[in-house]
Amino acid sequence: MTPPLPFRLVPCLCLLASTALPAFLHAQSVCLPAPRLLTTMPMGGQAGTELEVTISGQSLEGTEQLIFSNPSISATPKLKDDGTVEANQFLVRIAPDCAPGVYDARIMAGLGISSARAFSVSNVPEVTQTKPSTSLDTALEIAVGSIVNATLVDRSVNFYAFDAKQDQRIIVDCVAKGIDSKMNPVLVVADASGSDLIVERRGGIIDFTAPAEGRYVIKVHDLTFKGGPYYFFRLALTEVPKDVIASRLPATRSVTSFSWPPPGLDQVPAAEESQLTANDDDAIGISLPCDISGSFYPAADVDTYQFAARKGETWWVEIASERLGHPTDPSVVVQRVVEGGDVVDVVELADVPSPVKRSSNGYSYDGPPYNAGSSDAMGKFEVPQDGTYRIRVTDLFGGTRNDPSNRYRMIVRKAAPDFALVGWALHMGLRNGDRNALSKPIALRGGAVMPLEIVVVRRDGFDGEIELFMENLPEGVTATGLKIAAGATRGIMLVSAADNAPRGLQMASLFGRASVDGQDVVRHCKWASMKWPVTNAKSEIPDPRLVNQIPVSVGGIEQAGLSIEPAEDKVWQVTAGEKLTIPLRLIRRGEFSGKTMSLQTFGAGFDRNAALELSLTDDQSEAVLDLTRLKPAPGEYTIAFYGGAVAKYAYGDAKPKDIVDIYVSKPISIHVVPAEATK
Repeated sequence: MTPPLPFRLVPCLCLLASTALPAFLHAQSVCLPAPRLLTTMPMGGQAGTELEVTISGQSLEGTEQLIFSNPSISATPKLKDDGTVEANQFLVRIAPDCAPGVYDARIMAGLGISSARAFSVSNVPEVTQTKPSTSLDTALEIAVGSIVNATLVDRSVNFYAFDAKQDQRIIVDCVAKGIDSKMNPVLVVADASGSDLIVERRGGIIDFTAPAEGRYVIKVHDLTFKGGPYYFFRLALTEVPKDVIASRLPATRSVTSFSWPPPGLDQVPAAEESQLTANDDDAIGISLPCDISGSFYPAADVDTYQFAARKGETWWVEIASERLGHPTDPSVVVQRVVEGGDVVDVVELADVPSPVKRSSNGYSYDGPPYNAGSSDAMGKFEVPQDGTYRIRVTDLFGGTRNDPSNRYRMIVRKAAPDFALVGWALHMGLRNGDRNALSKPIALRGGAVMPLEIVVVRRDGFDGEIELFMENLPEGVTATGLKIAAGATRGIMLVSAADNAPRGLQMASLFGRASVDGQDVVRHCKWASMKWPVTNAKSEIPDPRLVNQIPVSVGGIEQAGLSIEPAEDKVWQVTAGEKLTIPLRLIRRGEFSGKTMSLQTFGAGFDRNAALELSLTDDQSEAVLDLTRLKPAPGEYTIAFYGGAVAKYAYGDAKPKDIVDIYVSKPISIHVVPAEATK
């Protein structure tokens, strides 16, 4: 059994998170400590092998397990000769049938589950670089058909050497961003003397055909020559036959990709652009509906699809390319062919919009640090009259790219209303000073309520409300969804741990349920997290990604500094147009400064409620909701109150540190009765 961690938690609560805070709060940390796994070395291995993995991170005291999102990967603590555990070292076994790909690694520490770090599996031999190779003389010898796991030395270049035969085609791939590294890789293939032959500075591959048999050199460095343990990479050399489109090493998925593919889409497209016939104007004849795969190749490529349509028809068009992991920005224009063969524009389709206001500069105080929109195009066009029409597809910046692997998929369909969901742990909303963008694992303290932000991309005109729910939670943990209202793009999920919730971990599932065309539709919600804890986005741009699972844990060691709950566990009834007063009970687990705390309200229909003053001097307080101003329609509602908090937190004998966090009440159920029903 893991012994309790020594700690002191002295909450000092004041002020609402969204109000202006005094200057002394600006430099404070946001969020109580949470386990964060920052590095594994190596970052992956070959299927069917066993390897030693060393980890590092934050708040990893009491670490018990190294857990992977694929059950074919397992880990046990490494033991010293005397049988005691070697700190932060594990023996990892990858089963022979483990599919190549990128999986998530996490630590179950004393405070609960950690954030995720990418761990890759391949089907080729792998080596881990243990000594620097920062000069031509010390270049590490590598074999074609293998992968090297390595890190960069600050202000240096890594050198690698390999042998090739004349006319041998070799793909040199360096994956970094796609496995959570902070590195912006620059690749160089040089001759044996170190003279550069090919340079790739944009994170792409090098497609190299050896001009002669002999020794060649690869140079790897960061774009700004940074280095250190967070600047890691996997370098792969792969022999590829001529005329075969090279594939890249597996990588994580960006948050923008959560809305792809549409439900029910076949894995293989119905048609391939290169196999379709074009007319004299290079327009490819098609019929609608259609499902076509194409490529933005060669540079400045424009694909034009021509079809017949009748007045009054409505067609929905969706293009995926950026959401497939390519550095593209698709542009789609629908045109009508007029007399003489000229064309006139009918509509230009817009990008997939972000469901919530996105940050304009990467700072979390200027909108969420998560962008769930995409540069892919999606929208509809209504046929104004019978005739011949064209869909023109191009990459807005394709003139600077000449990569045959930059693919796209275009779907033209009749309306198929649906929705896609993605969520993440809610970040603070301080108006001045909060530049934090942190990975926030669902590592709960007893008595805590953690808010999760869930957003939706709506397809083909779907505009209904969406109910949110979670399954497979640890003992003592409950989840309450505050629904996404009709026409809205955002909802809140509240995950609550009972005061006495035991230590535990479960891989939860999060869903959205809605009525679509009279049918009950349930969709899985994907999950996102920051790759790195960014404490000041003014100096580092936040970089989130999708993760493979939604782990929910209870540490069982610490408790929340404050719990807020309604004085009675019941449905609170109120008549439309009247006021509702809800008595609140405060459970304080430390000393407080100030007499009141300002609260806002979560929950559709009540989120415009005026700020409330919560008394901190008594065990009871009150919240008043004015339905005359809010005007919620009669019906059932679930709400919660939340506010900013400052906790004095210390580990062991350390000096207490100010920690800013969000404190949320237990969910509150409200039944609004029509006014005429009371007459």
